[in-house]
Amino acid sequence: MSSLAQPLAESVVQSVDWLAIAPPTIAAVVGLVVLVADLFVAENKKALLGWTSVGGLAASAFLLLPLLDGDRATFCLTGAPDVCSYTADRFTLVIQFLVLGGALLAALLSVTALKDADKGLPEGEFWFLLLSSAAGAALLPASRDLATLIVALEVASLPAFALVGLRHGDRKSSEAALKFFLSSVTATAVSLMGISFVYASTGTLYLTQIADRIQNVDGQLQTLTQAGVVLTLVGFAFKTAGVPFHFWVPDTYVGAPLPVAAYLSVVGKAVGFTGLILVTVVALPSYADVWGPALAALAALTMTVGNVGALRQQATRAYSAVRLLAWSSVGQAGYLLVPIAAAAYSDDGERSIGSTVAYALMYAAVNLGAFAVAALVGRTKPLNRLSDYRGLYARNPLSALILAFFLLCLAGLPPGIIGLFAKVTVFSAAVDAGLGWLAVVMAVNVVIALFYYLQWTALLFRAPEGEPVKHLVPAPVTATMALTGVVGIALSGAPQLILRFADTGLF
Repeated sequence: MSSLAQPLAESVVQSVDWLAIAPPTIAAVVGLVVLVADLFVAENKKALLGWTSVGGLAASAFLLLPLLDGDRATFCLTGAPDVCSYTADRFTLVIQFLVLGGALLAALLSVTALKDADKGLPEGEFWFLLLSSAAGAALLPASRDLATLIVALEVASLPAFALVGLRHGDRKSSEAALKFFLSSVTATAVSLMGISFVYASTGTLYLTQIADRIQNVDGQLQTLTQAGVVLTLVGFAFKTAGVPFHFWVPDTYVGAPLPVAAYLSVVGKAVGFTGLILVTVVALPSYADVWGPALAALAALTMTVGNVGALRQQATRAYSAVRLLAWSSVGQAGYLLVPIAAAAYSDDGERSIGSTVAYALMYAAVNLGAFAVAALVGRTKPLNRLSDYRGLYARNPLSALILAFFLLCLAGLPPGIIGLFAKVTVFSAAVDAGLGWLAVVMAVNVVIALFYYLQWTALLFRAPEGEPVKHLVPAPVTATMALTGVVGIALSGAPQLILRFADTGLF
């Protein structure tokens, strides 16, 4: 009896590579430390919690450096050491850098937002939720089985619901959190049903094993397998804010504290797209004829609806600046979907995925910078209308110039060379894959987007109405604008660097 039990016990014991899992682990541990410390820190010293959280996210990002020397994996099957639940390869590290860097910049913005809220936002809970969500977002790109993938997705998403609705006594915030929660829970339910069908068909949750076994499924299980693939894709389409699963985005961005909206626009989007890439390209390459056309149609619909929605924003409407950024993020999601769809048709799938990653890196830097300026304007103009940005150059020349640069990057116009380069990269991925019609749709949408980005940019330099009031720029907001500005300018000077960095090594 004992001789049989011993090999069985040995088969489930797994060695843990602590360095490989350090980035998400540090974020989670610091989150718990902040939550406990909140019980003992005096009210006048609550700011220490914020700076501890910023330091924790910086440490998590710093711990990516020792992982650059080669691929690492942990939580592997004893009998199959190449089948693992956690893999720290090039793709993982690039996405972890994106999400941890984005969370760090959102945390810097949050330091000022919490101070301005004057106890309207509970600090201990806020930082715990932000760090927990960041830990889940950092875990997701390393996930190589469907169970870990879904757990990471929910660890990233569930704290985000609470962050959106954390503002005390704010109906707008509560409504936004409810819409976000209901849409996301629906997405998770659909994904779980699809994953259960895939597991029933293949008998495994590991992505590489699914890719091998799903090609040889018994004929009686073909319908079940196809339903599982479709349901899994639909669930992840919710997470990427693809149309028609985008309805929660504008209200959520308006109702959430602005740093949380910035976090969702970058880190939330990265989580959805990373999950979609792992499910389609790694687990289901043999079903490219199913997910390829579906994602291509989704990309065309998403970019069109997003850009038209942004175009319809009225300058004097309350929160129109935030709504424009929200609809713009939906449009940008459409561009991000293009290379993933192209991977289904292309002989060089790695290059296509690299285009999505490169575009996501560009978008993360400039969009966080735009939200930083919006947060600055929102300190004196709480309704954050587009008309509130009129004459910003006269009040704060540096902020106006930085916002103009970010808007031109998003539009893909010089001097925002990195935006132009990223769009050309995505465009070429579609053309190389034979998706000429999708490239045409993208070109039309880029022209539509030019109108509202340039319209906002022009407002910054018009004569202000009344006497210009100077904006006091807090140090954390200054740091966020400076960091994103330096990254945007540096990459515009050497745009080829972003493609080298985004070389995923996923295949």
